[in-house]
Amino acid sequence: MANMTLTIPDDLREELQKHKTVNWSAVAREAMQEQLRKIHIANAIARKSKLTKKDIEELDKMVKKGIAKEHGLI
Repeated sequence: MANMTLTIPDDLREELQKHKTVNWSAVAREAMQEQLRKIHIANAIARKSKLTKKDIEELDKMVKKGIAKEHGLI
């Protein structure tokens, strides 16, 4: 198994060290695996999509406008 070095803020490191019984490497590994799973699903959906770049940009605007309305920004 390969090693990876992560840079984290000092305050996060201090908090993690308070919980020495937790296998933080396993937690990080599982989070990365979950994120990759989501990426693979998104890529599979995108490969099958018939949307054009213009369609995606229009949907993006609609979603952002809806979010802005919901939060009273417009």
